[in-house]
This record gives sequence, C-alpha cells and structure tokens, in this order.
Amino acid sequence: MAEISTIARPYAEALFEIADKADALGTWSVILGNLATAAESPEVRQLLGNPRVSAIALVDMFAAVSGDSSPETRKLLEALTANQRIAALPSIHEQFEALKNERESTVDAKIESAFPLEGADLAGLVSDLERKFKRKVRPEVTIDPTLIGGVRIAVGDQVIDGSVRGKLAAMAASLTAA
Repeated sequence: MAEISTIARPYAEALFEIADKADALGTWSVILGNLATAAESPEVRQLLGNPRVSAIALVDMFAAVSGDSSPETRKLLEALTANQRIAALPSIHEQFEALKNERESTVDAKIESAFPLEGADLAGLVSDLERKFKRKVRPEVTIDPTLIGGVRIAVGDQVIDGSVRGKLAAMAASLTAA
C-alpha cells in the first residue's frame, strides 16, 4: 500500500488551493484539525473498518465533528470516504499546515522547558528563534521537569537541545567513547 503521506499530499494541496483562493486558510486549518483529531480516536478507527457503518453515516459524523457542514467540507468527506482515505486525515492536516506555514512565513516551535517560561523570557527566546529561522515563530511551550534545567526546542526536523539533561547525556557519550 502507498505511504500515507503520499496519499494525503494531493488532498492537502487541493484543499490549500481552495482555502487560499477563498481567503479561508485559518478556517480550513481548524476544520482539518477537528477532523484529524476525530480520525485518530480509537472509537472512530473501529468504525472505519466496520461494514455496518454506511459511507453516509461516516460523512455525517465527520461533518458534525468538523463544526462545518458546508458543501466543500461534505465533498471532501465524501471523496475521502468513497476512496477509503478517512484514515489519512491526520496526514492531510499536517501537510495542509505545512503549506499554510510556508505561505505565512511562520514556523511552529515546540519548546520544552524544565520550568515555566513566560513573559520576557519567552518573548526573548521567540525573538532569537525568529532571527535564526528568518520566520515568524509560533511557540508551543510544555513543562518537562526531567530536563533538569534549560530548554529543548524542536522546529520542524531541527532540534536545539540546551537542557542540562541533554548536556549530561552528551558528556556521558564523550566520556564512554574515549
């Protein structure tokens, strides 16, 4: 079977084009986020393979979950259901967000901190990241006490580990390699 990201790409690109022309990137981002979350739930995954659940019932259920019953959303859901591609919704959403971020010159940064990071500290870190990546940064901060101190930042596939735990691990690796 084809890779799920390969299956999702044409859907994401088509949706991005439709949303961009309608100046509705934010709206479609929310709709796809809701659909992706629903598609990932264990309860819905059981329904996807169930022959007793009709395609119309799936479309109706996902339309209700999306919070949007527009013809465009229904057409998307009908196409995904007819082609048995509902399970690709999380990947469609991910690829749509990547296209949206590219258009808006933004990047998502997942910041893990050992301690709460707010106010001027967060603003300074975001400013530094914006200079480094030459894009607007949308931070998502989580607290991870196992880092001991410092932060660990993931932007796309690039990771900046300035945590004490990361530095201790690097030191241990260099000592065992010598």
